[in-house]
Amino acid sequence: MWIILMVVIFGASALVSWRLKSKFSEYSQISFRGNLSGAEIADKMLKDNGITDVKIICVEGQLTDHYNPADKTVNLSTDVYHGRSVASAAVAAHECGHAVQHARAYAWLGMRSALVPAVSFSSKYMQWILLAGVLTINVFPYLLLAGIVLFAMTTIFSFVTLPVEFDASKRALNWLETSGVTTSQEHDLAYDALKWAAMTYVVAALGSLATLLYYVSIFMRRRD
Repeated sequence: MWIILMVVIFGASALVSWRLKSKFSEYSQISFRGNLSGAEIADKMLKDNGITDVKIICVEGQLTDHYNPADKTVNLSTDVYHGRSVASAAVAAHECGHAVQHARAYAWLGMRSALVPAVSFSSKYMQWILLAGVLTINVFPYLLLAGIVLFAMTTIFSFVTLPVEFDASKRALNWLETSGVTTSQEHDLAYDALKWAAMTYVVAALGSLATLLYYVSIFMRRRD
């Protein structure tokens, strides 16, 4: 049963990832009425929300866009930073949505940020502890339990991330509409792009939960 579940989740993850790349590739070719670059979109959205202490930075890679609350930077990939497409506008606005969350003390973002140190520690060691726990389960069963606790931290983090991402997209889409940067048709395309981006987080969270439950089942069977 677990093998079938993991195969289904892996397949769903691969499908969503492919769909996301396909959508962004398509929408990256579609210009929009505002004709602003991603960097210009980010700058305008920040200013419209009264945010003046956040820097906009160009970073290498594809789909590497993110907001860093630690140093208050909106990091946009090269294609998004310079791009003047619907996809660039959607991504830039989404990342600025996180900056707005930070400025407004959005609770879920604060919770996610608070979990980062624990998750960083867990991610560094849990794989090895889980492996050692499975191999020595008949001798040191609670080593596996320690690995499960560490893995649970990453699972909690993945679920806390969901409202943060959905809310950032909501803020982005609302601003794109009310600012008049996009037309109604362009707004629909931006919505579609961000919807598929959000789906990657949903699948990741479900995959993490399924894996966690798998390790829990191993531990419970040992107790029986």
